[in-house]
Amino acid sequence: MIKHIVMWNIKGDSSVEKLANSLRVKRLFEGMAGAIPGMKKIEIGIDISRIDYACDVVLYSEFESQEALEGYASHPEHLRVREQLADVRTSRHQVDYLPAGPAASDRAALAAGQELGA
Repeated sequence: MIKHIVMWNIKGDSSVEKLANSLRVKRLFEGMAGAIPGMKKIEIGIDISRIDYACDVVLYSEFESQEALEGYASHPEHLRVREQLADVRTSRHQVDYLPAGPAASDRAALAAGQELGA
């Protein structure tokens, strides 16, 4: 399993506009649930801390494999959503990682696209 986390800062001249844009991000990404092969989970959260250095929106997702994550990146529905949101995102941060479990050598092999035990 691969975990895929993305955080964005969202445009908005007022807190109302920023919230409206954040809700749009949430709605569009949640609309992909069940549409992407290999995506086991997708969750979108809107920041409630209002700390000045916090991101506004976070996406948490889980994929069956690296191949499923790569398929998501190029899936037409994902590309459509990205295009629709291009005008509201000001910055983007991403982390993809393996959950605790595999040994470090196995993680390196997975990152290199090799099968475990090869």
